[in-house]
Amino acid sequence: MTMTSNYYRSLSPHGFHRIHYTEWGDPKNPNVLICVHGLVRTCRDFDFLASTLEEEYRVICPDIVGRGESDWLDEKTDYTYPLYINDMAMLIARINAERIDWVGTSMGGLIGIFLASYPGTPISRLLVNDIGPRIPVAGLKQVSDYVGRTVAFDTIEDVERALRCFTSTFGKLTEAQWRHIAIYSSRRLADGRYVTNYDPGIADNFRQMELKDIDLWSIWDNISCQTLVLRGVHSKVLNHKDAVIMTERGPKAKLIELPDMGHAPALTSEDQIAIVREWLLNG
Repeated sequence: MTMTSNYYRSLSPHGFHRIHYTEWGDPKNPNVLICVHGLVRTCRDFDFLASTLEEEYRVICPDIVGRGESDWLDEKTDYTYPLYINDMAMLIARINAERIDWVGTSMGGLIGIFLASYPGTPISRLLVNDIGPRIPVAGLKQVSDYVGRTVAFDTIEDVERALRCFTSTFGKLTEAQWRHIAIYSSRRLADGRYVTNYDPGIADNFRQMELKDIDLWSIWDNISCQTLVLRGVHSKVLNHKDAVIMTERGPKAKLIELPDMGHAPALTSEDQIAIVREWLLNG
């Protein structure tokens, strides 16, 4: 199988915007997996996972609006979870899927939590990667410290060096994986320099919000589908205590903590992909 790129239109309060997604596997396969990235990441983070699962699944990996190849919004305050949730509901309708499995990293995990909590949800299995119903101030501050910064790099090698520093908590990646992330985490300007591949305007809402713990436990308690939680043992976004409570409330998730990494496991290494694949296929 080969990856294909596709687009569809969704609606924000201020007009239509295009959403880009990659697709892997047989488009007629009724077993559908949607993989959604973190706050400033792109759908190409899942290339390694998707290429491994395309024999078992039709794998769909969207660029959330404002990231990757999806449109940037003119009205930056529209970058909100209600919009992201609506966009993903439109994606599910677009691909005509009655039942889906979901892998979500950080922001993608939160979108999955919201969607899985609704009555009649099509989500059958939910994998939440290093995010939970309580987001502590420390985790929010970690995000707010870097999101929205605009830095131009002269070469792709400079991009990679910066990413190795700022995303060292992703875990151990191969040289090829670091270069892959560098390429798809950046876009090239007309003058030849490279900048991050997302709209800096997504930070506007962060700058306006009061930094305090976010509590979504009531949402979590509405989830009933089979759920797996992955956590990097050094994560500041999902602490160990909250991860354990996630196994006791709501869907009573299975928890796997991954050593030597923080927020968020990249899901690119063979051992991490094996964990995801085994759980999705065998529970």
